[in-house]
Amino acid sequence: MAARSAPSCHLRLEWVYGYRGHQCRNNLYYTAAKEIVYFVAGVGVVYSPREHRQKFYRGHSDDIISLALHPERVLVATGQVGKEPYICVWDSYTVQTISVLKDVHTHGIACLAFDLDGQRLVSVGLDSKNAVCVWDWKRGKMLSMAPGHTDRIFDISWDLYQPNKLVSCGVKHIKFWSLCGNALTPKRGVFGRTGDLQTILCLACARDELTYSGALNGDIYVWKGINLIRTIPGAHTAGIFSMNACEEGFATGGRDGCIRLWDLTFKPITVIDLRETDQGYKGLSVRSVCWRGDHILVGTQDSEIFEIVVHERNKPFLIMQGHCEGELWALAVHPTKPLAVTGSDDRSVRIWSLVDHALIARCNMEEPIRCAAVNVDGIHLALGMKDGSFTVLRVRDMTEVVHIKDRKEAIHELKYSPDGAYLAVGCNDSSVDIYGVAQRYKKVGECIGSLSFITHLDWSSDSRYVQTNDGNGKRHFYRMPGGKEVSSKEEIKGVHWASWTCVSGLEVNGIWPKYSNINDINSVDGNCIGQVLVTADDYGIVKLFRYPCLRKGAKFKKYIGHSAHVTNVRWSHDCQWVISIGGADHSVFQWKFIPERKLKDTLHIAPQESLVDSNSDDSDSDLSDVPELDSEIEQETQLTYRRQVYKEDLPQLKEQWKEKQKNATSKRRERAPGNSIRLHFVHGYRGYDCRSNLFYTQTGEIVYHVAAVGVIYNRQQNTQRFYMGHDDDILCLAIHPLKDYVATGQVGRDPSVHIWDTETVKPLSVLKGYHQYGVCAVDFSADGKRLASVGIDDNHTIVLWDWKKGEKLSVERGSKDKIFVVKMNPYMPDKLITAGIKHVKFWRRAGGGLIGRKGYIGTLGKNETMMCAVYGWTEEMAFSGTATGDVCIWRDVFLVKTVKAHDGPVFSMHALEKGFVTGGKDGIVALWDDSFERCLKTYAIKRAALAPGSKGLLLEDNPSIRAISLGYGHILVGTKNGEILEVDKSGPITLLVQGHMEGEVWGLATHPYLPICATVSDDKTLRIWDLSPSHCMLAVRKLKKGGRCCCFSPDGKALAVGLNDGSFLMANADTLEDLVSFHHRKDIISDIRFSPGSGKYVAVASHDSFIDIYNVMSSKRVGVCKGATSYITHIDWDVRGKLLQVNTGAKEQLFFEAPRGKKQTIPSVEVEKIGWASWTSVLGLCCEGIWPIIGEVTDVTASCLTSDKMVLATGDDLGFVKLFRYPTKGEFGKFKRYMAHSTHVTNVRWTYDDSMLVTLGGADMSLMVWTNEMEGYREKRPCDSEESDIDSEEDGGYDSDVTKENEISYTVKALSTNIRPMFGIKPHLQQKEPSIDERPPVSRAPPQPEKLQTNNVGKKKRPIEDLVLELVFGYRGRDCRNNVHYLNDGDDIVYHTASVGILHNVVTGTQSFYQEHNDDILCLTVNQHPKFNNIVATGQVIQQTCQLQLLLSTSGMQ
Repeated sequence: MAARSAPSCHLRLEWVYGYRGHQCRNNLYYTAAKEIVYFVAGVGVVYSPREHRQKFYRGHSDDIISLALHPERVLVATGQVGKEPYICVWDSYTVQTISVLKDVHTHGIACLAFDLDGQRLVSVGLDSKNAVCVWDWKRGKMLSMAPGHTDRIFDISWDLYQPNKLVSCGVKHIKFWSLCGNALTPKRGVFGRTGDLQTILCLACARDELTYSGALNGDIYVWKGINLIRTIPGAHTAGIFSMNACEEGFATGGRDGCIRLWDLTFKPITVIDLRETDQGYKGLSVRSVCWRGDHILVGTQDSEIFEIVVHERNKPFLIMQGHCEGELWALAVHPTKPLAVTGSDDRSVRIWSLVDHALIARCNMEEPIRCAAVNVDGIHLALGMKDGSFTVLRVRDMTEVVHIKDRKEAIHELKYSPDGAYLAVGCNDSSVDIYGVAQRYKKVGECIGSLSFITHLDWSSDSRYVQTNDGNGKRHFYRMPGGKEVSSKEEIKGVHWASWTCVSGLEVNGIWPKYSNINDINSVDGNCIGQVLVTADDYGIVKLFRYPCLRKGAKFKKYIGHSAHVTNVRWSHDCQWVISIGGADHSVFQWKFIPERKLKDTLHIAPQESLVDSNSDDSDSDLSDVPELDSEIEQETQLTYRRQVYKEDLPQLKEQWKEKQKNATSKRRERAPGNSIRLHFVHGYRGYDCRSNLFYTQTGEIVYHVAAVGVIYNRQQNTQRFYMGHDDDILCLAIHPLKDYVATGQVGRDPSVHIWDTETVKPLSVLKGYHQYGVCAVDFSADGKRLASVGIDDNHTIVLWDWKKGEKLSVERGSKDKIFVVKMNPYMPDKLITAGIKHVKFWRRAGGGLIGRKGYIGTLGKNETMMCAVYGWTEEMAFSGTATGDVCIWRDVFLVKTVKAHDGPVFSMHALEKGFVTGGKDGIVALWDDSFERCLKTYAIKRAALAPGSKGLLLEDNPSIRAISLGYGHILVGTKNGEILEVDKSGPITLLVQGHMEGEVWGLATHPYLPICATVSDDKTLRIWDLSPSHCMLAVRKLKKGGRCCCFSPDGKALAVGLNDGSFLMANADTLEDLVSFHHRKDIISDIRFSPGSGKYVAVASHDSFIDIYNVMSSKRVGVCKGATSYITHIDWDVRGKLLQVNTGAKEQLFFEAPRGKKQTIPSVEVEKIGWASWTSVLGLCCEGIWPIIGEVTDVTASCLTSDKMVLATGDDLGFVKLFRYPTKGEFGKFKRYMAHSTHVTNVRWTYDDSMLVTLGGADMSLMVWTNEMEGYREKRPCDSEESDIDSEEDGGYDSDVTKENEISYTVKALSTNIRPMFGIKPHLQQKEPSIDERPPVSRAPPQPEKLQTNNVGKKKRPIEDLVLELVFGYRGRDCRNNVHYLNDGDDIVYHTASVGILHNVVTGTQSFYQEHNDDILCLTVNQHPKFNNIVATGQVIQQTCQLQLLLSTSGMQ
């Protein structure tokens, strides 16, 4: 049990040693508070030199590689690497996230820059096109994006003196950008002959369109506009990595280790050569420089930060140091002092003071260092090298004691024995050597049991044994000092180990996550005093476990900060700190250990800091000691909602089939029927897997959902209206605060959320594009302007929308486990809460992202599954209902207390003005006061309390309550069984709506002469429904088994029901009492039919592939029909009662003589001539056309023919109800299609007088009643929103011109088919301009030397005249329309041809041109609004897609 809960102690990041100088530049600045901001690994650091204190920003999940400071110098933007990298904008005072910008870049974010007023941010990606992106960072919205360059971009900056202008530079280019609307347009800098074309590393903008840039050769290039006007040669002797502009002028830093200061006109002020100063060294290279007043900050390639005071420029102050290039693996702690020792591939060994947070000693070795150890008295320091040698130094003065090389491969682990007598040295050649310390490190033993490289070793407390781990994950034991391997487990059993740093062994079993590689965990260190264990892994995570940690999958707390491999981790000598080191990020992290007793105090003082800081957010592993899930919740978590075919796939599938069918000859298809149907009433409510989806509207009607339909129910008139915009199961529903609009979310490949009006039942907004598979929860903000939605993808993505604009505001991964509910804070529209499986999380919006914090439970409870949540009377109070029946009360993110509310899960909760109402699995509605102190009243949902006006019968007492809502003096309750009840505050309960419970519904029969029908379902109930105005369930009977079919006898007195166990029964149609029952089959009874007339026989079809025929009067089986190769799906009698038509799952249409059951062969032409008493068959010539283009074997599940034999209704697996004209001969008949069921329509039946069609949804458990509207009736009333499309897309009948135009493909036309053979590439498709040097000289003279090559740019000679377009003949009419307009009161005509927009003056005949397009213009329109006079929009062809290029103003063609 111990290892199954996370330790209650905690780590807090206290200090980070290091600075990211390698592969980064311009990443070090002064903030407004004179603190220093920079980054290392995945952490943003704010360092206060005055207080020698660090604060940390830890919102990133991988290495940070870029940083920009807001002009007000408080906010910082940082960009990271990764598969889905993002940008965080954060506050340097509070180190809290302000905004997250995501979903645009890939690979990483190379550079960032704020504009002059700090409203916009530009970023450059590391993708193949080095995309440049401009953001409105506060809203998290991308404003514009363009490919940056084919090669790396190193720096980007806004022109602070010209709005909407930017400059970027990089490998062999500089580009000047202008932002117009949402288009970023670049112009390449022209180097001309003023300077060589070369890589530009950094830049700064100045007044008068001047730009200064630092080049790879150390020159500074000065640009005016896009032209290079002069160079400042030799500004540095090597590449200039950083340039910083400030009020005094400019500072530059380069690879030569120099800082140069320049005035505002770029005249030199002074040079500071860091290599020549006290702290300098050969090879020092400057990567970042920041000049503020008389202070200069310098960051170097080797992870140092210097601060220089200008008047003491020879005495730079070293603020920060860290390891540089190569991996960092070696870590040891001093046995008696607060010191840590690290050694790296940079060949340096460093000693750090954990109290002063400073480097106190450094020594450079000959070889890269891979491990370190300090002996017991702290005098000797042993270092294992990469070349197989090891060195021992004196700690006091870092002088060498001994250097020994006995091995050729790297030494990866060494440790002194607890008695100080021996040093064990583990090598990559799989041996461990033992050296005697007193004998000047003479080799005294060798351990050779391993078959792989040695990764870890530990000594026993008595120095008699050593245990090792190797690369194969094997554990070995050796006797000391000789090194003989111990094979007896008994000998090892009682050994006490002095340290525990091995990653395999019984004591550390629990540290291994499931499915992990044996080398994923790099380091472990056990703290016996605190009984905690710290681990370091390949994913950049430091974890705390209980120690010993015996059972796999133990719970832990996790801490992020390192970006990738954490190579080593150790407790300090007194267990006050944990030290961890990053392999590739070269950083050393010092964590403060906060034991359990102190944890309470720190929480009390600063919850913010202690929780966010350590990111013990999201800390626990998945396995847990929470009680087993409630059966209902368990069932619900298993639902996937995945479909094999989604509605979105249909058009594509149709196209594929049409391609295949092109050559097949098709008969003339019968037209669609004149009749139509309209949805009239739906029996059912979706409660079994949904919650809080039932509300009163503004007008007192009730809104809920079932299948793919939003239902508005008027309880006074007992009528329903429908929203039918969805095409698959609706899973969630929320109501607008004004109770006039509703949001519903559905299942789908790209599922949508619809916001619709309850009065007009028309959609107001449809939101798509960010969820997958389905939307399981939605909620409106208190002002009704925003909407939050949660998807059912693997990450349960949360999206925040501005729903009226259809705009995504923020998106974030929610949780790996299912989320049941999302609730927006009524006081703060930027805050929300999500609850689900072992999850309650408090979110706040930050730009384009959401920052989430797990609810902190502390000692008050366990991490439980939450089923519902609401906010309370202040913005920080929240309440959640758990799966165990408690209500949790939260303040901010802390659990304050829990109250027992129900037996079993609390599924629904509703906040009132003063108090709350809750509903649970126990079937009880409870009213509470506003602090959950007192339960004021409870209502039990019981049959005895049903009021006389109920529209049906309650099936069981205390049904599980899934939804609760209040209004109009009533409590509205939705149950798992599909019932909607209204509870009067004084007690009586009225049943308003009900449907079948969970389980598929297949059985349906309509009465022979009354408007009633019977249904039977897998929920083990048989029900009789009234289809006349009372629309209610008349009778219900529980069955021992579920059923799949039923049928009324011709006189309507008996009802036959086929059950799933192979039996069937006949019941009295009025009382539902048994008359007789039979059990001859083992498999499902799939169809049952009385013979016509007197109903003498009943035919019973089963999945055993037989039809049994019984004589009703004698109650005996009189015949068996054999010969079907698969299960039976449908049976029909002929009018004489002598012949049976049978359909099977193998698509066979068979005929049997009744009552004996002899098989008959009837030619298909004859079938039509036979008079059939009913037609429910889906096979045969008469209904060949009902199979859709994409029909599979069991695609059409049911059919039913009207009694006048005119209209055939069908139901299919995609949820469509279709009407065909009968007979439907020939393939792919035309139809009318209706969408209301979500997936399989399992059965359809016309009523006795054909006035209504009744349909059943298999999985949506709904019974839908449609009214049949005769031909001609439709004209009398406006067509309803749900009227289907009349599918006639194969009609053809185009005019020849239209056909021709329809077949034009602009991609081919514009971009690949040449009118005549041509060579070369269109200018706009060229990858990059060939540089001046690459162009072949066009001259008869011998080629000039390289430096003297001439070029017209910048010469004093008269330049070549430009060609000016004067007149264009032609107008594009062949494939365009509505593309010529009058402007300026008829004085001008605007139109287009080729890639030119033309303004033609009618009076003078002159033309002016808009020439910004680079390919054919295809469309043109004029803005008619008086405010936007003379604005024209044109759209062109382009390689990837056709796109709207831009707006143009005809006055001067801007």
